[in-house]
Amino acid sequence: MKDEQMNGAESLVQTLLANEVEVCFTNPGTSEMHFVAALDHIAGMRSVLALQEGVATGAADGYFRMARKPASTLLHLGPGLANGLSNLHNAKKAGSGVVNIVGEHAASHIELDAPLTSDIEGIAGPVSHWVRTSPSAGTVGKDAAEAVQAAMTAPGQIATLILPSDTAWDMGGTPGETLKAPSPEAYDASVLDTAAAALDGPETLLLLGGTALTEENLEIAGRIAAKTGCALLAEWANARMERGAGRVAVERVPYPIDIALKVLEPFKRIVLVGARAPIGFFAYPGKPAVLTREGAEITALAHAGADLGTALTDLCASIGAQDTDPAQVAEPDVSDAPEGRIDLDKLAVCIARAIPKDGIVVDESVTTGRAFSPATRGAAPHTWLNNCGGSIGYGLPTAIGAAVACPDRRVLALVGDGSAMYTVQALWTMAREGLNVTALIFANRSYKILRGELTNVGVGNPGPRAIDMLSLDRPALDWVQMSHSMGVDAVRVTECEELEAALADGLTRDGPSLIEIML
Repeated sequence: MKDEQMNGAESLVQTLLANEVEVCFTNPGTSEMHFVAALDHIAGMRSVLALQEGVATGAADGYFRMARKPASTLLHLGPGLANGLSNLHNAKKAGSGVVNIVGEHAASHIELDAPLTSDIEGIAGPVSHWVRTSPSAGTVGKDAAEAVQAAMTAPGQIATLILPSDTAWDMGGTPGETLKAPSPEAYDASVLDTAAAALDGPETLLLLGGTALTEENLEIAGRIAAKTGCALLAEWANARMERGAGRVAVERVPYPIDIALKVLEPFKRIVLVGARAPIGFFAYPGKPAVLTREGAEITALAHAGADLGTALTDLCASIGAQDTDPAQVAEPDVSDAPEGRIDLDKLAVCIARAIPKDGIVVDESVTTGRAFSPATRGAAPHTWLNNCGGSIGYGLPTAIGAAVACPDRRVLALVGDGSAMYTVQALWTMAREGLNVTALIFANRSYKILRGELTNVGVGNPGPRAIDMLSLDRPALDWVQMSHSMGVDAVRVTECEELEAALADGLTRDGPSLIEIML
């Protein structure tokens, strides 16, 4: 029954709260003012202001990865949504659940083709699993409940609800029901025996992704590896992986295509649980896109949206490994403090030493971070988040969402300087919210990964104009100045001793900090 005393925007907020959406990352405009007003006088929703829409969408991605439930975003019309598409792309690839609330002109105004009129459904479609425009105030609550349910569909989906301003301000809103999250799909039990038979010895591989990388599921995978002698690997980019001392250690398929081909060459049989068959990030002249050896037998036991815990449990039982001690459990192993000028190997050691117990590491280190995984294998137990969509500018926003979801845990954001410039506004939100994020900015003053890609695509001798397009030193970026201007304490370091001191300070203080590391 419609409540004539409630407008559509108020019914939206009530419905979101009833369905446990308790955080809204916002960058609103005029068309969203009734939703802003509803957030103001209806208790229970934490509103986090972002200065750019990509920060809001990236924060929602990080929030879902850690909270395992969606946040909402509030975006201004089609152009505001468009500004957030890059990190919605990353969130979609990560299997994150996000509920986007996008304002729209009133129906009577759309026909006038005002300057901000656009095809919002068309913009939303490529990065959304579910898109709907509410036709009236009376349907907003129902639409919102179904948007949350869609976002909770395993492993997590992007739902975009478009709210015309008249449906927000009109009376007659009705809160939607509390809808149950859909259960994950069953894994493909018809291939369980095939998968069990495939895993036998060092020429076989169990490749993991998605929620197969929880601490509990990794332990089951470790039992399977111990019983069968198979190798364990994870996909190159993972939404969330539990790592560190006492946990089953799983390395990732390497990013560089030549190294990945060499790593995967031994495996004649591969079983996939939550992972896809390995492919290259890009096409390269004269190199294969499929990274597995020719003729490799690949068995897909469970896709990322399936019940991966049950798939691994049943696989473990089918080979009789339930009581087997897991293989590859990482021992505590942190090297002595390095000294002198920072290089990539010393940097990896400093990070491994600094990771706090139950820390969250958001990794957008790109070229700088390729030594981080082996160095941090035996660090304190922690959670590691990768960029799953490859669109840069993910690291700082995702760190915001992780910190909002887990205020009792420290967040360490590892970000290249070029990537961080895409969403530098995130620093302001960290300061405004007092988030416990320590951002490490790797200042090599270039898009260094693209210098390597020039070689990979066959450009053997790039000239000065090509190199100049990949350089960030004319003028040089000053991260300490930028950070201070947005309220975040910052230091610049060149020596290992300086870095260790800065990390110790940043990871124990209240609120955010930034360390610019000169490389």
